[in-house]
Amino acid sequence: MPSIPQSRFPSGPSPIPLHVAIIGGGITGINLALGLERRGISYTVYERSPGFREIGAGIGFSPNAEEAMKLLNPDIFHAYKRTANPNGEDKFQWINGLTDERLYSLSVPKDGFLGCKRSEILEEWGRLVPPQNIQFNKTIESVQEPGDQGYNPSEASGKILLRFTDGTHASVDLVIGCDGIRSRLRQHVQSHLESSSIQHVAKESYTHKYCYRALIPMSRAIEAVGQHRALTRFMYNGPGAHIITYPIGNNSVLNMLAVISDSNEWPDEQRHVLPGNKDDIRQAFKGWHPTVQKLADLFPEENEEGGGPIVKWGIFDTLDFPLPQYYSGRVAVAGDAAHATGPHLGAGGGLGIEDALILAELLEKVTEIQASNGSESELGTDIMLERALYEYNDFRYARTQDVVSWTRKAVDLFQWKDENVAKDGKKFGRLVKKLFHQVWYDLDLHQMVDWSRGRLEFDVLERALEPIEREARETLGGDSLSSLSDMDSEEGDYRV
Repeated sequence: MPSIPQSRFPSGPSPIPLHVAIIGGGITGINLALGLERRGISYTVYERSPGFREIGAGIGFSPNAEEAMKLLNPDIFHAYKRTANPNGEDKFQWINGLTDERLYSLSVPKDGFLGCKRSEILEEWGRLVPPQNIQFNKTIESVQEPGDQGYNPSEASGKILLRFTDGTHASVDLVIGCDGIRSRLRQHVQSHLESSSIQHVAKESYTHKYCYRALIPMSRAIEAVGQHRALTRFMYNGPGAHIITYPIGNNSVLNMLAVISDSNEWPDEQRHVLPGNKDDIRQAFKGWHPTVQKLADLFPEENEEGGGPIVKWGIFDTLDFPLPQYYSGRVAVAGDAAHATGPHLGAGGGLGIEDALILAELLEKVTEIQASNGSESELGTDIMLERALYEYNDFRYARTQDVVSWTRKAVDLFQWKDENVAKDGKKFGRLVKKLFHQVWYDLDLHQMVDWSRGRLEFDVLERALEPIEREARETLGGDSLSSLSDMDSEEGDYRV
């Protein structure tokens, strides 16, 4: 590999610090905030809820996501470990749901891919963010960049203007939309892209899968399926459905997720959570092994959070209608706002943390270039920030889109789309191992960080030299400059 270019920027006084707006205080937003906090970069998190809140029950993070936490801010990783449940066994285990026979067992690193409750880990991370850096009850209404219709230069002074539904506004240098699968910022990014790159409206779409979630007291779970099955991670596969179970809450609770295929369209695209029915679960697993039917019976009849019937969650992703790129100008999206994926590879939250890592590193590099150039770079902070988002998109787009696609392939495998493969332990294991390892290990985070920072610095340097090169051409004449370039390449004696 070619070496990463070393800094050629002269030292100078520190610049005026840039300010970043993070729209959304979920997993991606809070990790980005803590990454910027660690790097001394000014930011504000704007969250529409009255406090940190994460829907869903349990979640696990892959080895790659854990490594991203450490690189972003070690405090993130330590908080995760305080909250996460210890593994009964350091394995993923897949069971034939019709026979109760083990199909395949995939080892994970020691204490790897630990489960935890979404709300608990988010609250734990939230305690690490200084209160002055968070504004709750803030719903974004509009984002205006320089050149947009209605943009008032005297009001925003070249910055991005955010307006909120409560009538307040803010001016910032950069906006990162971490506002989830139904992102408003995704719409903004697409509206600012070249029309030639737009082939469809980027949005989430129904994957023809829905799920039921439940948190079951461990005593009930052990009574139903035994201690071994309750205290480690299992998935029960079969035709058109599967159930995944793993312990959380220091082994006090069994997290359960039942995923069911659906040939119908989702009845209400404005609401991803609708009233469900426990009979729906029983019917999906009718005729399966008694162990699976006992698990199905553990799901409650009523919604534990607010009374009424149990709810079902539509599983949406962005595979069919993706954004052509994750940024425009100085506005970008990350996490589910950029690349929403189903839960079947346990990768969605981890991808958002990877996004946060590269964004934090690139923004730190911008501040370093600012500091070495003085308070006013020849390029200007706005152009450097745009180039940082260009590099972010370039390094993240292909991988994240692949993971969305791989997740669809995984659920087809779990739900026996090809029964001959799904019921054959060797064939199944080979495919499962490949899918999970692509998420866990087929990305060197250290290399991603080093190369993205190096490429940004090289890009900024190259652009900073463009006016000098133009002036030289005008002074010497195009032919003279060309002859110098030819001599440089032929003899190798001239270096910039």
